Amino acid sequence: MLELFAHPFSSYCWKVLIPLYENATPFTYRSLEEPGAGAELARLWPIGKFPLLVDNGTPMMESSVIIEYLQRHHPGPVRFIPEGDAALEVRMLDRIFDNHVMGQMQRVVADALRGPERHDPVEVEEAKAALQKSYAWLDGWLEGREWAVASGFSLADCAAAPALFYADWVDPIPEAMVNLKAYRARLLARSSVARAVDEARPYRPYFPLGAPDRD
Repeated sequence: MLELFAHPFSSYCWKVLIPLYENATPFTYRSLEEPGAGAELARLWPIGKFPLLVDNGTPMMESSVIIEYLQRHHPGPVRFIPEGDAALEVRMLDRIFDNHVMGQMQRVVADALRGPERHDPVEVEEAKAALQKSYAWLDGWLEGREWAVASGFSLADCAAAPALFYADWVDPIPEAMVNLKAYRARLLARSSVARAVDEARPYRPYFPLGAPDRD
């Protein structure tokens, strides 16, 4: 039996929950809200980062690797990494969403979590400027595309959904970027993503910048 140590509000946990829901893969959700789950996570992975997948006692770390592991060992009808050179494009977009969207969004959130006495407005300004550059590139990339890559719904979209969900809260996607805004809307309408969003709703008061009254 698979176990997933995760928190419902965590962006990287959504990234793994989405493929699990897409393929209706049986697993036990070890929510870190549950007593003892955090201590068990620390025992299995002393660094303490989540999500953590455990398959018959064997831990698997890092969200992109977990998704590839699921495809190899617990496959379903949706393949998240295609064969051949198409896989390179999927992995490229996965890294772009993680590093240049999720990563920049988290810089702004981290600044808010530090408290007013330690705010760094330069850090926030730089992160938001980097986000806007990524938005502009993605808007062009998505012209004529339904999903992030031509092969269909993939690992890249699993990364995109939480990254764009929270990034748009932190620094809204401009109205003129119609391709990117429509893509975010398509992601949020997909049942696996909508399920992750709904499961996280009770935790929105935790968002340090104040969750907007939408989505």
